[in-house]
Amino acid sequence: MLSKSFLRTSALGLCLALTFAISAPRADTAPATPKVLAKVNGVPVTSEDVKVALEDLGPNLPPQLKGGAREAYVLDYLIDAQLVAQKAEADKLDKGPDFAAKLGYLREKVLMEGVLGEIAKTAVTDAALKSTYDEAAKLQKPEEEVRARHILVATDADAQAALKRIKAGEDFGKVAKEVSKDPGSEGGELGWFTKDRMVPEFADAAFKLKVGEISEPVKSQFGWHIIEVEEKREKTFPPFDQVKDQVAHYIVQKAQAELVQNLRKDAKIEKTEPEPAMPPMEAGKTPEAKTPDTQTPDKK
Repeated sequence: MLSKSFLRTSALGLCLALTFAISAPRADTAPATPKVLAKVNGVPVTSEDVKVALEDLGPNLPPQLKGGAREAYVLDYLIDAQLVAQKAEADKLDKGPDFAAKLGYLREKVLMEGVLGEIAKTAVTDAALKSTYDEAAKLQKPEEEVRARHILVATDADAQAALKRIKAGEDFGKVAKEVSKDPGSEGGELGWFTKDRMVPEFADAAFKLKVGEISEPVKSQFGWHIIEVEEKREKTFPPFDQVKDQVAHYIVQKAQAELVQNLRKDAKIEKTEPEPAMPPMEAGKTPEAKTPDTQTPDKK
């Protein structure tokens, strides 16, 4: 049976199942009759019902369920949904204005998803993938990036003490593990980054260093850093195979957005209420502002 947590996370799926159970034509009216997998007080639950529910509920299903076990799980879900739907009908919950409003919303949502789904099927072609990738690659300007590690401590005195140990011959990574207050970097490792990824004080110091050099203590909003640059290179655009899925996702989103924009352009839309004023942003705050508990010098 379905757990309470699963039912909570699948509220929309249950809504859809109830909607289909109460209002949609049953599978036996379709031109090709799907296989009946169960009957609930005489109402059939078919293989087509399971297929539709799998498409809707798939991301919320327990990952350990594979193959036939997933279908059996969803079948039990639909049996429960049909039972609840029959109870709702008996209680005349399908007669009120709230039900009609929700049914109308779900109908429009399913129709919208159908149109956008068709766009997704046709938008991603080999030619579109190649041209979009090539255009993005051309737009990337040459940019230096470095691979570095750091030690983060609270005071200048702590930074001087750490630097003294390193200059005396101790391993940078060992000192970082022992004294650094940055939980996000193992042994101080930060990986590859471009200058814009870091807060200005850290970035300026790191990009001035030569490979193998270690900085004097650098103060930033997070504390005091000792920085070692391990490698430098010019940032290269990732190979096509590495970003193919992201390119396809972008193409689909772009095609869907263009469809909606064109529909809006050709439609007569009349809003009866004035647009609400956007709340003012706090001084110095941006949507990408760093949260107070983030201690790595990475800005994002």
